[in-house]
Amino acid sequence: MPTKLYKILLILGIATVLVAIPLFWLYWQPAKNLEVDFLDVGQGDAELIKTPAGQNILIDGGPDSSIIRRLGENMAWWDKKIDLMILTHPHDDHVTGLIDVLKRYQVKQILYTGVVHNGPNYLTWLEQVRNHRNSGTDKKIKMVIIDRPQTINLTNNCQLQIIYPSVSFLDRTINNLNNSSLVIKLVYDRSRFLFLGDMEKEVEQELLANKIDLGAEVLKVAHHGSDSSSSQDFLAAVNPKIAVIEVGKNNDFGHPSLRVIKRLEREGAKTMRTDRDGTVKLISDGQKVEIK
Repeated sequence: MPTKLYKILLILGIATVLVAIPLFWLYWQPAKNLEVDFLDVGQGDAELIKTPAGQNILIDGGPDSSIIRRLGENMAWWDKKIDLMILTHPHDDHVTGLIDVLKRYQVKQILYTGVVHNGPNYLTWLEQVRNHRNSGTDKKIKMVIIDRPQTINLTNNCQLQIIYPSVSFLDRTINNLNNSSLVIKLVYDRSRFLFLGDMEKEVEQELLANKIDLGAEVLKVAHHGSDSSSSQDFLAAVNPKIAVIEVGKNNDFGHPSLRVIKRLEREGAKTMRTDRDGTVKLISDGQKVEIK
């Protein structure tokens, strides 16, 4: 190919790309479906919610930096924005990965309970958040303490309902941190997803006694399927069609418990596990939930 023709084609190619990029951003619209990815981060929890309006919500970050790889696999390569980061409770298998997320992504807002814990990874996460808040205005992160049930509207027909805790844990020391876990229901039209963190049977009993509406098509099984959670009465109140257990292969805790698996079977739930199925991706159009 003659050098002059090559240069002309190269210039035309560059010009096409420069025109295409702004047109893409102008006309690209996020999908109208809700997507919830239960990320395979080993023995830990991490859930990525992509709302119909294009918001990215991350609940927990798993036990290590593998969350970065999973986010890269499940978010567009150009998307480095986390609109809302939620820490259910400060145990290492939920908070550690969030440290790297703060370094790699632009986080706009954080929800957590403010419970006291002296674990080094939790303290590092808090310090990282403080560093962002004290830096330039473009990196300021809004911190919200959850101290009571409340609803966060994401779009007209999509919302987060925080149903626990019912009291403030701010600056309090809790003997069992699992029972300080945020309990969150994601509602998109007729679809319901229930996220439980690591909450145990004591909190289940409280929610049942208070006649909280627990019904959900999809259940993120509490505490990696441990028998410390998921009583039969509680599962009956949720009545899930799909149950997802986030758990690591050959873990040292015996998770998930065979008793919990049997209880889910009795409720008729299809059980998915990240140790066997990898990342579990669910899509809802607001009427039904499908496994992608």
